[in-house]
Amino acid sequence: MSGVTNVLYLRFAAWILFFLIEEGFALAQRTKDSPSDHGGQSPNQNDCGTWVRNINGGVFTSPNYPNTYPPNKECVYILEALPRQRIQLAFDKNYYIEPSFECRFDHIEIRDGPFGFSPLIDRFCGGKNPGLVTSTGRFMWIKFTSDEELEGLGFRIKYTFIAGRDTQINKILKFHSAISHSLR
Repeated sequence: MSGVTNVLYLRFAAWILFFLIEEGFALAQRTKDSPSDHGGQSPNQNDCGTWVRNINGGVFTSPNYPNTYPPNKECVYILEALPRQRIQLAFDKNYYIEPSFECRFDHIEIRDGPFGFSPLIDRFCGGKNPGLVTSTGRFMWIKFTSDEELEGLGFRIKYTFIAGRDTQINKILKFHSAISHSLR
């Protein structure tokens, strides 16, 4: 391909990708178990990975929670909020994933976007509860991985959708404007 053709192809591919993301289509989901799309429902406690589009929020867990998670699992959860909303995760206090240096073995990885290459928020393992984790946009990609050795309790995460930053700023500006007009 020539240079111009390559540029046109990349621009076309970028627009297609942008359209699919904005329209909320489930582009991909990869799990070692069978994939499932819940069409707006919270994932089943036994499911391993899903794309979630539930406007009310919900809960998902590591496989077998509250019992020990199984070895050799990889579960990808993709959460999608409405436009101008963000996602907030709250980990249950009963949390334990096999600890390791830099969480190289069993871990939960959280990314700020719908893909495995979206910006990394953090990678968690061990017994210290991560607390609240919040996205900057309307998507969050979460992967739980367990290796062949040393399993743990796992996790239970409650997710909610909160107003996006631009929505909060607009509310503040409207409030400020209303106060300014009332003082005149």
